[in-house]
Amino acid sequence: MKRLLPVLVLLVAACGSPAELGQDLPDLPPITGQELDVALRASGKPSVVNVWASWCNPCRSEAPLLTTAHAEFGEQVDFIGVDVQDTQADAKDFIASFGLSFTHYFDRDRSVPEFYGGFGTPITFFFDRSGTLVDTHLGVIDERALALGIDEIVNR
Repeated sequence: MKRLLPVLVLLVAACGSPAELGQDLPDLPPITGQELDVALRASGKPSVVNVWASWCNPCRSEAPLLTTAHAEFGEQVDFIGVDVQDTQADAKDFIASFGLSFTHYFDRDRSVPEFYGGFGTPITFFFDRSGTLVDTHLGVIDERALALGIDEIVNR
């Protein structure tokens, strides 16, 4: 067993850390619910705000859908990710892993979901162009629910 330990240490070190994937990304700027509210009201565009965390398996399952929706509707709608109760390294790795090219913020204390009355993770909030909350989707969002939410905020 003593001879096996150095081999295991070398194998683990050689594998590297998953956080290395996003190491070149800048840290996510911190945000509070109140700060996000001010930004949404000033933007003049409808917004989809997705609350996620790298440790959240349901968040991982919906990330590709958000990437696709951003590519399709990003001209009409602002997509914003809010990473909660996480570390910067894990958050950046998550963003890099899923190619999430929209704006993301860091919310260690869950200020954003608490401000808007959401609980759990993931949560998707839909805001009209005036920054008014139109709908909240708790849990994993599917293609139909996302399309209906986007349609509602674009056509309001």
